[in-house]
Amino acid sequence: MVYRYKTKGTCSVCIDVEMEGNTLKNAVFHGGCNGNLQGISALVSGLTYEEIRDKLSGIKCGFKSTSCPDQLVRALEEAMKNAESQSAE
Repeated sequence: MVYRYKTKGTCSVCIDVEMEGNTLKNAVFHGGCNGNLQGISALVSGLTYEEIRDKLSGIKCGFKSTSCPDQLVRALEEAMKNAESQSAE
């Protein structure tokens, strides 16, 4: 399942995440620092939500209260909630 998350407070405008259960298969950032975000995506692909959350949650970018890695955690949270609500229907 691919889920699109609209980011808040970052240079990237959205993130497409593909999950298999609670494991991230792929993440594509739109906007932002392309090379760095491709690197982050490659490093976290194949990790579980919990592993990614533990590594990336709360990271800040400069004076901002969030960052692209932090927004990825939020995207995964929403994607998992969305998948749960769809399977409950």
